[in-house]
Amino acid sequence: MSVLNINQIKEIIPHRYPFLLLDRVEEMIPGQKVIAKKNVTANEEFFNGHFPQEPVMPGVLIIEALAQAGAVALLSMDEFKGKTAYFGGMDKVKFRKKVVPGDTLMLDVEIIKVKKVAGIGKGIAYVDGKKVAEAELTFMIG
Repeated sequence: MSVLNINQIKEIIPHRYPFLLLDRVEEMIPGQKVIAKKNVTANEEFFNGHFPQEPVMPGVLIIEALAQAGAVALLSMDEFKGKTAYFGGMDKVKFRKKVVPGDTLMLDVEIIKVKKVAGIGKGIAYVDGKKVAEAELTFMIG
């Protein structure tokens, strides 16, 4: 199992501030599973407009964070190193609780299928051990 810091994550996926939504990979088995974290701070750009009086992390960014975590697991596989993982689709998306400044978003993605140029992952996001969102994610590798 691998632990990755922010600089190691940047070597795997092309995302950069303000769109890199991972701070650390806590554990990973390439091509199989990843657990990553995002510390949600009041300084996040999206809180300026979502919503100024009640800051809430947009659901689409929670799903994007799950996708970035899944991409790290896929792109760590030897056959996908140096490539980019693009969103191919999402299914069974559910949001359960708000994510607000001060939360630590834990991102758990299990890769359930890998093909030549695609992968499917089941992602669940947690805050304080409580499920806040989940989705089935399709990745296209290019």
